[in-house]
Amino acid sequence: MKLVDLTVTDFIETLGSDAPAPGGGSAAALSAAMGISLTKMVCELTIGKKKYAEFEDEIKLVFDETKALQDHLVKAIDEDTEAFNVVSAVFSMPKETDEDKAARRKAMQSALEGAAESPFRMMKLMVNALEVTQKAIGKSNTNAASDLGVAALNLKAGLQGAWLNVLINLSGIKNEEFVAQHRGEGEKLLAMGTALADEIYVETLKVV
Repeated sequence: MKLVDLTVTDFIETLGSDAPAPGGGSAAALSAAMGISLTKMVCELTIGKKKYAEFEDEIKLVFDETKALQDHLVKAIDEDTEAFNVVSAVFSMPKETDEDKAARRKAMQSALEGAAESPFRMMKLMVNALEVTQKAIGKSNTNAASDLGVAALNLKAGLQGAWLNVLINLSGIKNEEFVAQHRGEGEKLLAMGTALADEIYVETLKVV
C-alpha cells in the first residue's frame, strides 16, 4: 500500500516506528504538500469574492499552479521511500565473490544517486511552490492571510528537510561530478527558497 493511502494516524505511527522507511524525505515531501495545499485553499477562499475581483484572473492562475504542485508533492511522499528501498535492497545482494562485490558496489552507487535525486527534485518543486505562494500575497483573502504564512513555513521546512536528504546521500557517492553539480545547485535552491519563505512570512505578519 502507498503511504499516501494511509490514514494520518497510520502514517504517523509508521513514521514513528522502527521501520526504516518512511523517513525524513517522505516527511519533507508531506510538509511541502501541506504547504502548497494551504496556498490552494487561500485561492479557493478568494476566487468569486467581489472584494478581490480585480485579482480574480491572477488568483485563478495561481490556483491552477497549486493544483499541479500539490499532485507532484503528494507523489513525492512515496517516491522518496521507493528510492530509499532501492538502497536497502542492495544490502541483500550476494557478496561472496569479487564479481558479487563489484556488482554490489555498482548497484549501491546507482541507488544512492537515485536516493539523492529524489529529494533534489523535491527542492525544485518546493521553490516553485514558494514562488507561486508569493504571488498570492496582497491579492488574496486577508481573512486567510495567516494560512499563507503557515504555507511558507511548511514549504521552508520541506525544503530544508529535502536538502538534508540530498546531502546524506551525496556523502556516499563517488562520482565527483554528480556530487559537485547537486551540491552546487542544491545550495542555490536552498538559499532562494528560504529567502522566499522568510519574505512571505514577514509580509504575512503585516496583515494578521
